[in-house]
Amino acid sequence: MKKITAIEPQKNRNRVNIHLDGEFAFGLARITAAWLKIGDVLTEEKINELKNKDDGERALQQALLFLSYRARSEKEIKQNLLKHEYSETIIEQTIERLRESKLANDNQFAKTWVENRNTFRPRSKRVLTMELRQKGLDEETVKTAVADVDENALAYESAKKRASRFKSLEWSEFRKKLSDYLARRGFPYSVVSSVVTQVWNELHAEETHYEDEE
Repeated sequence: MKKITAIEPQKNRNRVNIHLDGEFAFGLARITAAWLKIGDVLTEEKINELKNKDDGERALQQALLFLSYRARSEKEIKQNLLKHEYSETIIEQTIERLRESKLANDNQFAKTWVENRNTFRPRSKRVLTMELRQKGLDEETVKTAVADVDENALAYESAKKRASRFKSLEWSEFRKKLSDYLARRGFPYSVVSSVVTQVWNELHAEETHYEDEE
C-alpha cells in the first residue's frame, strides 16, 4: 500500500502527476484523479485500476482526435491506437465506447465513403469494393454499400467534366484519352465505350457522330 503525497498539475491542464510516498508514480487525467486527495492510501489493485482507466481515457481522446479529420473505419481506428502502443484490451474498450456514441459505425462509414467518392471522385464498383475492403470492412457491409452504385451515370458525369480539355482533338485521340481516364478509375470497357461515344456526340452535335464500338 502506498500513500498519495502530492497531486501536481502538468503543463497539460487536463492532467496531473500523482506522487506516492514522496516520489512521482504516474500521470492521470483530471477526471480520473478527481476523487483522489493527498493522504489517500492506494493498494496495488487500486493503482492498476487507475492506470487502466487513464489509459482508456487517453485512448479515447486519441481516437476522437483521429476521427476529427474525417470518418474512419473501425480497422483504421484500431491501427491508429496500436501505433500509439495501446493494449488490445484498451483498444477494444475504446471501440466499444465509440460504437455506443455512434462514432464508430462501419455501415455508416461505408455509405459515407461511397457517397463522397460518387460526388467528388467517381469510381467503379470494383474500385469502391477494393477500397472498402482495404478499410477492413466485411463483405456484407461492402456489398450493401456499393449495391446502388450506377456506374454508367458516374462515368458519364466524370467524362463530361474531363472532356472539355479534349474537345479540340480528333475522334481517335479524344476516345483514347477519355477512355484511359475512365479506365484508370476502374470503369469497365462496356461502360467506357458507350460513355465516351455519348460525350463526343454531345460535344460535336453539329458534326459527325460516331457509334459505340462493340
